[in-house]
Amino acid sequence: MDILTPEQRHRNMSQIRSKDTKPEMWLRKRLFGEGYRYRKNAGRLPGHPDIWLRKYNTAIFVHGCFWHRHIGCKYASVPKTNMEFWTEKFRKNVERDNRVMEELKASGVKALIVWECTVKQMMKSQDVTEKDLNEIKEFLVSNELHKEL
Repeated sequence: MDILTPEQRHRNMSQIRSKDTKPEMWLRKRLFGEGYRYRKNAGRLPGHPDIWLRKYNTAIFVHGCFWHRHIGCKYASVPKTNMEFWTEKFRKNVERDNRVMEELKASGVKALIVWECTVKQMMKSQDVTEKDLNEIKEFLVSNELHKEL
């Protein structure tokens, strides 16, 4: 049973944004500080990637663990109320994500998914930040087409 009234739940859910989230902005600032230049929410690419690095032909998506169903993540819980609705919504989200990745791959664009929980860990620890930023840098110059952090 939900502890919030329907009006409170509606207000909470309406505040969730699809772009310029805290994890996304934090990662953008770090990349910019490392000298990488990018476009935000590139509308001409499938899926409108959160970060588009044209020089590296790479799209970076900062996925929320809840909405994009990060397997094994504590943030990817399923609400107990209206489970049919949520199950269908999550299925469609994952299906769309897979379709976008296939479209990017078909057009020769590299895709990197950085999960919200990864960014949260990076925000807490400088060591994790350095390790994950190095992985991102290695991916940018590699021949891999797809990677998840």
